[in-house]
Amino acid sequence: MSGTTLSSQGLDPRRKRILFRSWHRGTREMDLLLGRFADAELPSMSDTDLDVFEVLMEVPDQDLFSWITGKVRTPDNYDSAVFRRVVRFHMGRSDPAS
Repeated sequence: MSGTTLSSQGLDPRRKRILFRSWHRGTREMDLLLGRFADAELPSMSDTDLDVFEVLMEVPDQDLFSWITGKVRTPDNYDSAVFRRVVRFHMGRSDPAS
């Protein structure tokens, strides 16, 4: 069982693939972090946002987890608006400017 609450029915093939990959990372912690974000945000993400999210999903779990939790500084080339949305989603922040 993946844990997803978003049905892939009605999603285009790219979003279906991203949803699946978000919930099948390799570690349960990252499944929950990226999968829950994808459930909530994927349907409304622009193609540009999807491009950035796909790049983030290529990052090894340990590195991405450390960045999201703030244990390690996020490299500038990954510190994008989409990455900050992922962090805010999990930290309960609602200010899109932060």
